[in-house]
Amino acid sequence: MAIKSNMVAMLLAGGQGSRLKALTKNTAKPAVPFGGKYKIIDFGISNAANSGIDNIGILTQYKPFYLNEHIGLGSAWDLDRSSGGLKLLSPYYSEEGGRWFKGTANAIYENIDYLDNINPEYVLILSGDHIYKMDYEEMLKCHKKNKAQVSIAVMEVPWDEASRFGLMNIDDNDRITEFQEKPEKPESNLASMGIYIFDWNVLREALIEDYKDENSEYDFGKNVIPKLLAADVPMYVYRFQGYWKDVGTVRSYWEANLDLISEDNELDIYDKNWRINTTSKNLPPHFITKTGRVENVLINEACYISGTVRDSVLFDQVVIEEGAYVEKSVVLPGVTIKRGAQVYNSVIAENQVIEEGTKIGTRGDSNVYLVSENGVEAE
Repeated sequence: MAIKSNMVAMLLAGGQGSRLKALTKNTAKPAVPFGGKYKIIDFGISNAANSGIDNIGILTQYKPFYLNEHIGLGSAWDLDRSSGGLKLLSPYYSEEGGRWFKGTANAIYENIDYLDNINPEYVLILSGDHIYKMDYEEMLKCHKKNKAQVSIAVMEVPWDEASRFGLMNIDDNDRITEFQEKPEKPESNLASMGIYIFDWNVLREALIEDYKDENSEYDFGKNVIPKLLAADVPMYVYRFQGYWKDVGTVRSYWEANLDLISEDNELDIYDKNWRINTTSKNLPPHFITKTGRVENVLINEACYISGTVRDSVLFDQVVIEEGAYVEKSVVLPGVTIKRGAQVYNSVIAENQVIEEGTKIGTRGDSNVYLVSENGVEAE
């Protein structure tokens, strides 16, 4: 862990996450619960802390209360320090009026003072809504070896999915020659993960130039990176090998949760050498009664299970009554599933009550269902 203060991490956590529907009605996407215990943002913060980065700025905007409450002073990640550590960076009011972040690049631009005060050598840009584990020190080593001024983390995606991503065309030395934003006919399957390392002096100049461009959307993928590429700035890919998931939709969120209990799970949350840390409540242990049956289930504290649960993820304080059946579902905190109810392929929002005898989905159903105060929605 040798990165220390020469690299600052800036974690973009202000997104609304509208495609997650009711799950983000009251909070930002990075604060949505994940994996039975965590919040989505825990993965980005933990990766940075485990990589030895001791200056982390978290940029918030959309409904930040629960996100801010969860992060607190950063003590869960050993980042509550008088010098450096974790800082929450929100939009602010200036002599020019209110300054909402207009895009990913603008969010960083509006916090130039924070970065100037630290004066890092490198800036790491992260998204707060991805599930993965990555050692950013390895990415920085690659950045230095290539003598890059910009490095972009990429991974190979299936060709039939490539058009959903920003794609990199490269030469034989992994230098980026072309960037394509969600092309209809992909020429590459190297997809951007939305993780960038910039030399700070290069990024600072690019952000100022982008801010002055009235036609810009103030976005890294759409504006800043293409402009730097056109200016022949040395830009290289960092090839990531491992699990990574953008949980931007109900289906991808459901898939990522169930990936944790799959036989070929690549995301080891039990690795003592790379803990994903989070804040936790002081709750009693879960309890499985004489009639309770569980098979391949992640279970958090204070669950009370008298029914049958298979291939699912249960957050804290979930009640499964006797005679209820749950399969391939993600059950968020405080949910009660009553006697005789059957639930398949579902994400159940916090504090919902599934009434007696209710049936949601069927075994082998290809749909994913979101159950919230808005009712049942099929994906």
